[in-house]
Amino acid sequence: MHLSYLALAISLPYAMLLADQIPLRTDSLGIWDDLSASPDANETSRLIFDTVNSLLQHWPNTRYRNGHTIVPGTVPVGTLLYHGRADSSLPAVPEWTAIDPEHAFPFCSAPPRNASAGTHFGTGSITGDAGCWQLTLVATRALHVLYFDGSSGAKIKDGALDAQDLLVWGVSDPERVSDDRARIEDLYAWGKEFGVDGYVRMEMDFEIALCDFTAGVKLVSAEFLAAWWSTTPTWHTPPWQTSATTPDLDPTRQLQIFETLRAGAWHNRYPGETRIILDMTRLVSFYDNALAPSLVAARVGQERWDHRLQDISHTDLAAVRTRLKAVLKSMNKSDVANGVDWRTLLRVPVDHYADRLEMLEYLLNTTTLENIGTRATTIQTRLRVMLTPYTLYDVRPAWGEDTEDAWAGPVWRSCATRHTAHIHMHASTTLTMSERLLLGAFDQTTREICRVIVRMWAAGVRAGLDGLIPVPAAHLAGALPVDPMRVVQGWREETNALIAWLDWSVWVKCRPACGFEETCYLPTCPYFWIGMVQPSEEDDNNNNLWKRPQPRCIRQFEPYSVF
Repeated sequence: MHLSYLALAISLPYAMLLADQIPLRTDSLGIWDDLSASPDANETSRLIFDTVNSLLQHWPNTRYRNGHTIVPGTVPVGTLLYHGRADSSLPAVPEWTAIDPEHAFPFCSAPPRNASAGTHFGTGSITGDAGCWQLTLVATRALHVLYFDGSSGAKIKDGALDAQDLLVWGVSDPERVSDDRARIEDLYAWGKEFGVDGYVRMEMDFEIALCDFTAGVKLVSAEFLAAWWSTTPTWHTPPWQTSATTPDLDPTRQLQIFETLRAGAWHNRYPGETRIILDMTRLVSFYDNALAPSLVAARVGQERWDHRLQDISHTDLAAVRTRLKAVLKSMNKSDVANGVDWRTLLRVPVDHYADRLEMLEYLLNTTTLENIGTRATTIQTRLRVMLTPYTLYDVRPAWGEDTEDAWAGPVWRSCATRHTAHIHMHASTTLTMSERLLLGAFDQTTREICRVIVRMWAAGVRAGLDGLIPVPAAHLAGALPVDPMRVVQGWREETNALIAWLDWSVWVKCRPACGFEETCYLPTCPYFWIGMVQPSEEDDNNNNLWKRPQPRCIRQFEPYSVF
């Protein structure tokens, strides 16, 4: 019965996949008078919020390699793509292209020297006449692509390839990690009926696996470039695929590695890679608990680094495939558009709160008994500033009444609902399922941010630290004195918990900041295993280094740091 329903859903027009035409309401988010109510541990809105805020950005997708999002998109007309190869011919089969030439250059090579013909092609040794072929193509129409987030181009066993492999093979097989030729050909076959021109992935930089080099692209140039290193590439293969203990790290190879990493780093932060335009109205997320409920139990007790898709049930995987087919069939339809810029909207809370929460964390962590007198009021002022647009003049506690923090509920509600109230009231009937997922992620994430900030602010008001709401003298006469350090300790716990819950990658940086000759670097596939061996499951220390990349400073020129 369930499979019949799924099969039927594939044939439905996309408009039929819109949620029920019932306007959403901001009061459906829950009650607003209990500031102690924290989110459910299995709730994934914060994860959806963060993954959407991280799309097409190299830094966060290097940090969390196991992607959970698939998004259709387009590559605009005029976009250049680059393909390094061993000759000047256009590929006759699906192949990989780079969006930055620095990413394609390590793959350019040349045929072996033909001694009898006297050709000039490189021999595998670094010589003055070494060279390699690089093709440059241009998009002559909008290319329809499908983007897999995370480090989806990394050939590693820890889950980076789960979404692709489950989509085309129905299983995540660690023995097929390096089977990228079959992977790209099966993706091409799977997406052909939907007009997918290519698949966007990320490794050291973003790449597009182009399905057909004669459709939608034109050759701009095929050039034999000068190469500073061997034209027979020595790749940094994973330690489980080679017997070599150390890769080729001659100076020119180090230069090539760093410049490839530099190109990827151009897209580290928002807005990331801008030459790919994602259609957020058709996003599909494995963090959607309604779509893939079987993954909820698999994530219990797991840190985000360890979230995998391999434990998804057959029923849920069928539902994901059905949803994805439906959105791909609707790629050329525009009748359901409502005009909401979801990427920009979901960025607003990050812009508003990331720096402020980081400053709040600093102030709290540097508060001592010596500076508590002034520091507590400084922190209370910072809290009030964040809430200024939402704090009405008549919002204040009923002194002497045991109402806890219910009096601050209107501030909480206004803070949490201001940005999406119009969408709930006027645009909700045209939202796609994807948009409703994004709206819920925004609402629930801002609800928690505002809950914690309002709760801390209310505690400061009760402690007499607020400059605009003084404690009445009559109330002070019968009240016990407030220990400001105890208030600060409560604030510190609330702030640390919120920052850990949000887990935004904007806070992941080199501390202290790198010098001018250095750059901040997250260990990046395929270079992070240089000098390493794949850790065993029992080796917790190596597993942490392997699965939980941490930022560090590396040199930008010779002598290069270990990557």
